[in-house]
Amino acid sequence: MSNGVGPHSHDASQPTSKERPGAVSSPPRARYAHIVGWGYHVPEKVITNHDLAQIVDTNDEWIRSRTGIAERHVAADPKETSASLAVIAARKALEVADVPPSKVDLIICATTTPEYSFPATACLIQDALGADNAGAFDLSAACSGFVYALAMARGHIMAGDAEYVLVIGTETLSRIVDWTDRETCILFGDGAGAVLVAASEVPGGILAVDLGSDGSGGNTLIVPAGGSAMSTSLETVSSGMHYLKMDGKAVFRFATRVMASSTRKVLERAGYTTDEVDLVVPHQANIRIIQNSVLNQLKIPADKVFVNLEKYGNTSTASIPIALCEAIEAGKLKPGYKVVFVGFGAGLTWASCAIDWRTPVEKQAAGWWKNTRRQATYSAAAARSMWKRAVRWMYEVLPDPESPGRESGKETTEAPIKESAGERAKE
Repeated sequence: MSNGVGPHSHDASQPTSKERPGAVSSPPRARYAHIVGWGYHVPEKVITNHDLAQIVDTNDEWIRSRTGIAERHVAADPKETSASLAVIAARKALEVADVPPSKVDLIICATTTPEYSFPATACLIQDALGADNAGAFDLSAACSGFVYALAMARGHIMAGDAEYVLVIGTETLSRIVDWTDRETCILFGDGAGAVLVAASEVPGGILAVDLGSDGSGGNTLIVPAGGSAMSTSLETVSSGMHYLKMDGKAVFRFATRVMASSTRKVLERAGYTTDEVDLVVPHQANIRIIQNSVLNQLKIPADKVFVNLEKYGNTSTASIPIALCEAIEAGKLKPGYKVVFVGFGAGLTWASCAIDWRTPVEKQAAGWWKNTRRQATYSAAAARSMWKRAVRWMYEVLPDPESPGRESGKETTEAPIKESAGERAKE
């Protein structure tokens, strides 16, 4: 790793016990989980507050004063999906880390708006990236999902089960929002963010996590229909039960409480105080929630809290990684900084993590050869996927030579019938 915190970032001049004949095996070295790559992508289509004022009874001042949001990106093109946005963000993260897809061991996709109930969106991303050696699964913890996924990535790396884990938050919330409900349609946007987490012997990285849930509040933020509790029917569709429903006041009270308490817990576990924190990247849901929790309760200065929800709205699982990328672009993050990610979401859930950031953030210029090689890798992944699909299709349409009773593509039923008749005659 060129950034000095990847799996091979040990001192090569120091021989290991394997290199010294007769040496006693030393205990395994400590492993740390560092974020070494990052990227995000949002749809081109932008809907402003003024645009929404043409649809529902609202106005720009009302939305800004209550949420801090001015505009949001939405997936207007049917080809823009949670998976397609995620693939672009993931490729950017891999490019920053200068790691090929073939080295990724695991892909975790946190999303509230998956492509399908199954297969997992993570599997579709794995195929598009050409990450042939990676396991893949989706994680459902709503807006807390990205930090939950980081916790999973950290666990796999510290256990020695993975060297590189790709963590993605991706959403197309515009497709489950009721655009006639001004309480919810003003809040949400679409987008994807991704980070690559790498194993390293360099101390630091994701030091501590805090995860929590309270299912008694599950109905305060919910999509009622489409699951086993309320299966899809003409009635559920016509009554709008497949749209997001929210008790805004209850969610606000919950969020302001857990954002502060979870941050305190994770800082204590990491051995930090609030005064030592250099940067907080909170879930970008509502400016008043951020002000009431991080600023007012924790007394962390506003210049240490990165906020970009004015441009994107609430992108759920994608909000923290998108904000992280923009914080890096704005020069808000440097090696040695103590960083906190904190979020909350439906479930109800909450999550935070404390990070000792060690990865250089200067953008490295990629030469034409690397860019060409990357494009060739992505083209090869697409070709490989098409070939696998073609092979499966051939198995469907061609006769199976090992199948009994098949001859020239036609099933023969006479032999079994005669045999059974003979058996009956013997009886």
